[in-house]
Amino acid sequence: MELKRVVVTGLGAITPLGNSTPELWDNILNGVSGAGPITHFDASQFKTRFACEVKDFDPSKYFDRKEARKLDIYAQYAIAAAKEAIENCGVDLETIDKDEVGVIFAAGIGGILTFEQEIAYYYTNKEQGPKFNPFFIPKMISDIAAGQISIMYGFRGPNYSTASACASSTNAIIDAFTYIRMGKANMIVAGGAEAAITPGGVGGFNALTALSTRNDEPTAASRPFSKSRDGFVMGEGAGCLVLEELEHAIARGANILCEVVGGGMSADAYHLTATHPDGLGAKLVMKRALKDADLNPEDIDYINVHGTSTPVGDISESKAIKEVFGDHAYKLNISSTKSMTGHLLGAAGAVEAIVSVLSVVNDIVPPTINFTEGDEDPDIDYNLNFTFNKAQKRTVNAALSNTFGFGGHNASVIVKKYSK
Repeated sequence: MELKRVVVTGLGAITPLGNSTPELWDNILNGVSGAGPITHFDASQFKTRFACEVKDFDPSKYFDRKEARKLDIYAQYAIAAAKEAIENCGVDLETIDKDEVGVIFAAGIGGILTFEQEIAYYYTNKEQGPKFNPFFIPKMISDIAAGQISIMYGFRGPNYSTASACASSTNAIIDAFTYIRMGKANMIVAGGAEAAITPGGVGGFNALTALSTRNDEPTAASRPFSKSRDGFVMGEGAGCLVLEELEHAIARGANILCEVVGGGMSADAYHLTATHPDGLGAKLVMKRALKDADLNPEDIDYINVHGTSTPVGDISESKAIKEVFGDHAYKLNISSTKSMTGHLLGAAGAVEAIVSVLSVVNDIVPPTINFTEGDEDPDIDYNLNFTFNKAQKRTVNAALSNTFGFGGHNASVIVKKYSK
C-alpha cells in the first residue's frame, strides 16, 4: 500500500502564555514565563502555591452559558483550541466531506475539577441522599473533548481520546498521522487538553514530590538542566493541530505549514513515575521516530525536549540525545519550552508540537529560560546547545518533539519543511 503524505494546515492554542497561537509564539520567543501564584483555589496550605494557569479565558467567546455549564474546563480549553485551528486551516465546512474528517483529542487526566466538585458535594450533603449533576459523567470522562468537537462540527471520521499521561497528545498526533497516511481519513483535528490545577491535582503531585516548591520565585521555578532544578511546574491549557492528506490540502488551496513525517513510541518498562536512568526508552523512541520518517540523525536541526526540570528526567533525556545523535548532537539546537509554559500534562505534546511546527516555519529556536548554573552530573553535557535564555535564529528543516509520561510511556513526532 502506498502511504499518503500528511501535512499540517491549522494550529490552535490555549496556554498560560496566551489564548491563541500567535500570543503563545510571541511570548515563547521572548522568553516569558507563564507562572504565578495559584488563583483557581486557595493553595495557601499546599507545598506548591504557584502554577502556570491559563489567564483571561472567556468561555462566552466559544459557547453560550448553558453549554458551558455542561463542559469541564479542560473540554472548554479543547474546544477553544480546536476552533482556532479549524478557522486557521481555512477549510470550507459547507463543502468538505465530513465523513472523512476525524477528531483525536487527548487528555492525561480529563475532568478532574468536575470530579472533585461532585464528590465533595456528595460527601458534604450526603444526608440528603445521592444527588449528582446529570452531566457529571459526560463532563468528567477524558474522551468527551473529542466527542464535543465532532458534534460541534459534524465530523464523522475516527473519533476518540488517547491517554498515556504526559505523552497523550503526542500519541493523538501520531495516531492521526497514521490514519491519514493509510488513507482512512482526509483530515483529522488532533491535540490535547488538560486542566488539573486543582486541589487534587496539585496535592497529588506534591505527594509524589514531583512539583517545584520554589514559591518565592514562581517565574524562575521551571529551570530545565540547571543544577538547582527541583521539580516541574504545573501548567494547563490545550493545543490543536489540523493534519491533512497532502493532495486533499492542495486541492482546496490550503496554506501548508509543514509536513509530518514520522512518529515513534516506546516504553521504559522500568518505573511508575521515573524515567529509565540510562534513557533506554527515550533512545528507542527517538530512533523509531527517525526510522519512521526515513531520516538520519543528521537531518534533525531542533529537538523540543520533554525537559520537565526534574532532577532525574533531564539527565536521562540529555544522555539519550547524545547516544542517538552522536557527533551531530553538538550541531543541533535543544530547548525545553516547559521552562515557560510549565508542564501541560496530557496537553504538553500538542503545544510543543505547535512550537516545533512554528520553529520549522520561521527558522528560529525558542529558548530554555531560567538557566543559572550547570549540573555537576557528567551525563548533562553543556557542550550541547540547550538554547539557554535566548531564542536563536537558524535554519530548521526538521524538528523532533519528545514527550514522556508516567507509566513509562514515550512518544516522539517529527515535522519538516514542506516541499513538493
